[in-house]
Formats: sequence, C-alpha cells, structure tokens
Amino acid sequence: MLPPELPPLPALTRAEGELIDRYLEVVDLLGRINPARPGDTYRALRAAQALERTAARLCDALTLMHRRGETELHGDTLARALRVLDGERRTARVALPPDCPG
Repeated sequence: MLPPELPPLPALTRAEGELIDRYLEVVDLLGRINPARPGDTYRALRAAQALERTAARLCDALTLMHRRGETELHGDTLARALRVLDGERRTARVALPPDCPG
C-alpha cells in the first residue's frame, strides 16, 4: 500500500527553497545536539562541528535573498513548505521533551 500523498510544496523562489533547506539542516543538527535528549557525546560533537558550516550556508541563502530584493519573509508560505517537509516533527527535537513525573 502506498503512503498518503503529501500536499505539494508552495511556489518558492530558488532562494526561498535554499533558505528552507538550510534552516531544516540547522534544526536537525540542533536536535542532535540537544542535551535534554538521550544520545552519545560524539554524535552531538559531530553535529556541533557541522552546525558552523550549515549556519554559514543558511546565512548565504538569506544574503542572496536580500541582494535580490527579496526583503520580506512570507511566513504563511514558508510555514506551509516547512509542514510539507516534516518541519513540525524536526523542530520538536530541538525543544525540551515533556517532563516525566517522578
């Protein structure tokens, strides 16, 4: 059985697409670094090392948008793109997990 079909991505400029991709990469890395999540320090260290490079690429995407005159982030459109790309689950890994009683 095939999985349900995802809604299409909204129309994005190439720079907006790059922004979304780099933002999600940063979020994924922060999720791996999150000290409130179980895991080993080596995995977190590798993610932290990659974070600098990825953050620079995120900065490059935003710089390109600004230079092209794309001076406004269209939050509703970009949020739809993030949802299609599983952004809610991916960003949840950055937050603190629910407090366990005990």
